[in-house]
Amino acid sequence: MFNSSDHKYIFVVGGVMSSVGKGIAAASIGKILQSKGYTVTAMKIDPYINVDAGTMNPTEHGEVFVTDDGDETDQDIGNYERFLDITIGKVNYMTTGRVYLSVIHKERNHEYAGKCVQVVPHVPQEVIRRIKEASDLAKSDFTVIEIGGTVGEYENILFIEALRMMKFENPDNVKTVMVSYLPVPGKVGEMKTKPTQHAVRALNANGVNPDFLIARSEYPLDEVRRQKLALYCNVLKDHVISAPDVETIYDIPVNFEQDDLGNKILASFGMKPAKKDLKEWRELIEKIKTVQQEVKIAVVGKYFESGQFTLADSYISVIEAIKHAAWANNVKPVITWVSAEDFERHPQTLSDLEKFDGVLVPGGFGSRGIEGKIKVIGWCREHNKPYLGLCYGMQLAAIEFARNVAGIADAHTTEIDKDTSNPVVHTMPDQIQKIAHGDMGGTMRLGAYECLITKDSVAHKAYGEQKIFERHRHRYEFNNDYKDVLAKAGLVFSGINPQTQLVEIIELPANKFHVGVQFHPEFKSRPLSPHPLFIEFIRNSLS
Repeated sequence: MFNSSDHKYIFVVGGVMSSVGKGIAAASIGKILQSKGYTVTAMKIDPYINVDAGTMNPTEHGEVFVTDDGDETDQDIGNYERFLDITIGKVNYMTTGRVYLSVIHKERNHEYAGKCVQVVPHVPQEVIRRIKEASDLAKSDFTVIEIGGTVGEYENILFIEALRMMKFENPDNVKTVMVSYLPVPGKVGEMKTKPTQHAVRALNANGVNPDFLIARSEYPLDEVRRQKLALYCNVLKDHVISAPDVETIYDIPVNFEQDDLGNKILASFGMKPAKKDLKEWRELIEKIKTVQQEVKIAVVGKYFESGQFTLADSYISVIEAIKHAAWANNVKPVITWVSAEDFERHPQTLSDLEKFDGVLVPGGFGSRGIEGKIKVIGWCREHNKPYLGLCYGMQLAAIEFARNVAGIADAHTTEIDKDTSNPVVHTMPDQIQKIAHGDMGGTMRLGAYECLITKDSVAHKAYGEQKIFERHRHRYEFNNDYKDVLAKAGLVFSGINPQTQLVEIIELPANKFHVGVQFHPEFKSRPLSPHPLFIEFIRNSLS
């Protein structure tokens, strides 16, 4: 029987710099413990004032990951779901804004019984309450909590304080893992430990000492630097874990286990080691490394560029879903980022799509690159190139068909042209007032909704069932006033929400694979259980 007093907490914090892989490290630790027979849940703490991730720019913050219960979260929640193969809810995600809203709401409701409400201890106490609530709901043996940002910043200091308070309250049930970067300056040619030493001192200054150090670097950690980190960071030498760059993120749990991290964590909690191993995970890694045949997929979007850099994080779930489905089809995915704006400016280059096996247009918002995407979709339809459109990619597929097949030349979406005379895609009725009043945070159609699939359709062949539930994030929908005219022209509406009659799936049966979905199937794809729609897309791309 679950006993909350026996629950174990593992906090993962970052040192030296951001983007060192805290989220993947947290997910990997959870995967390892899970493989040893324990139940695990995971949480993410974002130090932003934003109440959720929905209003953040994806080129700066990365993808917005949507949960079944309709929360707009950080992309690391997606990593947790993929690695742990569990469904995570909104209770497992918090931001500074969300925590402060709760504290202020309680103060307004006199829940502090007349006390002077202070940043400390009341804010950290609210953080702790949320952590324990998520742990109790999951009824898991372990909760892995990632604290966003880097140790030493002002933004996350209250979350570090919550960690300190929890460890003080029950030191045997709380452990801290620091993921820190060890640079190897090119002109120096030596791995440097000093930045990590300073990061640990900054954590010490907040009353916390790490129990484990994960040493991120380009190269494996050598014995000299392992000893130095142990000595100067006050961490057991065998608790300093090497984390060099690897071929894929899915290598990381296996790499951690080379240092027996799972059993060392168990021992630190006074728990017996387990002989169980990452059998299925290792088999997946072996497949990833040995498949030879390639499948070439073009992802056409706009959230790719930041200066001279390409930002894969903007579409991380899409990219991972393509990979999962490719491996399930025993092929190696070769994914190319293609800018929709390039096709908009240079439509003569559409023939470049010939070199790809399949084309995908993911979700998005706004007018930038929209005509380029429509041109791409039309080219795929005309040349029978396998096409998968997600959310916006489905809406634009409907517009392209209306314009170029059904003869509605000025078909458009009210998202771009609110006065269009042929709004094939229009604002959802419940969204009109929200948009008018600027009520934009957390108000889209969010979370999992039912969809009934037509028998003998491409979608039905992919799913193998008629009733599915998929996650959504949109304000606009296909306008059912145009359903009959497009159906007569050959478009099939193969997926419908039974409660609202919202069109969920469209397809062209005359083509090898030309499917658009209003939802985001990528959010439910996992490496050991790839999404069926992506599997079917890749299978058709290979034929």
